[in-house]
Amino acid sequence: MANRFTDPPAFNVLTVAEKAGPILTRGGLSVNPHHRLADCPRPDRLLVPGGQGTRREMHNPALIGWIKARSQEAELVLSVCTGALLLAKVGLLDGLEATTHHGAIDLLRQTAPKTTVHDDRRLVDNVPVVCSAGIAAGIDMSLHVVARLLGREVAESTARQMEYPWQPTV
Repeated sequence: MANRFTDPPAFNVLTVAEKAGPILTRGGLSVNPHHRLADCPRPDRLLVPGGQGTRREMHNPALIGWIKARSQEAELVLSVCTGALLLAKVGLLDGLEATTHHGAIDLLRQTAPKTTVHDDRRLVDNVPVVCSAGIAAGIDMSLHVVARLLGREVAESTARQMEYPWQPTV
């Protein structure tokens, strides 16, 4: 949405999966990845989403290795919801602060014992690693990142266009 307020567009959003083909989300939504892990271009920003499948994917060496490698190349690494579990598994949260969905706080603490885990924050910005709590907090994080990269005015215009009641918290 922020691209409506920038010329040229500031973001080119691509989805990536381990294998080609649609992925069905927990709610039945079909996500059709643009790339496979093997052919994904270098990301400037890496957003790791959450969801029920992250608990399984924490033990997927191909995905964990890809996140580890790509996170070294990205200027920003972001997680929404339980995507923080994958960042923790890679070691990206060691020595940092983090948050995740309230239902996964204990698991994040177990997975990332060297991380200060907050159960009362919607987002945590460690520069360059940013984590948000559950689902809707990802919108807060996205607007926070838009403000950081493009300025508060673009973030406010984006929130207004979305009719989202953004209240910056960081």
